[in-house]
Amino acid sequence: MTTATLTGRRPANAHPWLRFAVRRFGGLLVGLAVLLVATFLMVHLIPGDPVRNVVGLNAKPEDVERMREALGLNLPLWQQFGRYLSGLFTGDLGISLRTRIPVSTVVASGLSASASLAAVAFVAVILIAVPLGMTVGVLTARGRRRALQTTFTAVTGLFASIPGFLLAVGLVYFFAVANPWLPVSGRAGWTSYLMPVTALAIAPIAGLSRIVRSQTAVVLGEDYLRTARSKQLPDRLLYLRHTLPNLLTATLTIGGMLLPGLLGGAVIIENVFNWPGIGTQVVIAVTGKDFPVAQTIILILGAAVLIVNAVVDLIIAAIDPRSTLRED
Repeated sequence: MTTATLTGRRPANAHPWLRFAVRRFGGLLVGLAVLLVATFLMVHLIPGDPVRNVVGLNAKPEDVERMREALGLNLPLWQQFGRYLSGLFTGDLGISLRTRIPVSTVVASGLSASASLAAVAFVAVILIAVPLGMTVGVLTARGRRRALQTTFTAVTGLFASIPGFLLAVGLVYFFAVANPWLPVSGRAGWTSYLMPVTALAIAPIAGLSRIVRSQTAVVLGEDYLRTARSKQLPDRLLYLRHTLPNLLTATLTIGGMLLPGLLGGAVIIENVFNWPGIGTQVVIAVTGKDFPVAQTIILILGAAVLIVNAVVDLIIAAIDPRSTLRED
């Protein structure tokens, strides 16, 4: 019997995934802490006086001081940060300078709309890009069908390079102005999702499908695939049981990296389609100098990216421990 058995203790590497999860959670906390500090300092780093931007340059000194006191900007910096953290944990995010209603109410009204748009776009990217890239990778493996590979590369390269806002404007003109088939703006029914999701997902679909095609070509050249093919397995089993699982790690990694692009692109896309989400709200808040609202939205977007990336890392570690797990 081993020493670990005699002592009743498990080996230090008995739970590598759990240890990796703890380390990844620690990294997430550090990232969130940096994000908190950055969003807090945003008001202090922006040129100009945010109070003057609210009350106007010709306001009386007593009005300026009253507003500064209401915002807590007359307190020492460490006390302001303490109030900021306290507000986050208690749900008191302050008052919108533009509408004079609680920031939580303003943000909550657009959060569900943005989340639904980003979620539908992300699902569309995965469901279209992975089968498309894998199919083209199988058809063009080992140098076959050069014309198909060239056409696929050219078309996906073109769509990947088109700016989202330009595609959005084109969709509005064709499907809403020239041909009134789809609603031009707002969120009313499933048809209102078609144009914003298309504008948001086309470039990620093109980019991810190119990566999946390349990874498929690599996987099909591995020894274990040649062994499986020598056993005369049906193509369906060969591709679904042996090829697809080995593409999941790269696909999930790239998919997690695509999320910040989807969230960032949503800010522009929502404004083109007048989508009632936080992308529209953050533009209004920044242009209107509504710093409490802008702070909260930027914090939410940043935290969402950090959390999703951490979850993707944990999923990848569970699927393929060799790709992420490391011994201490």
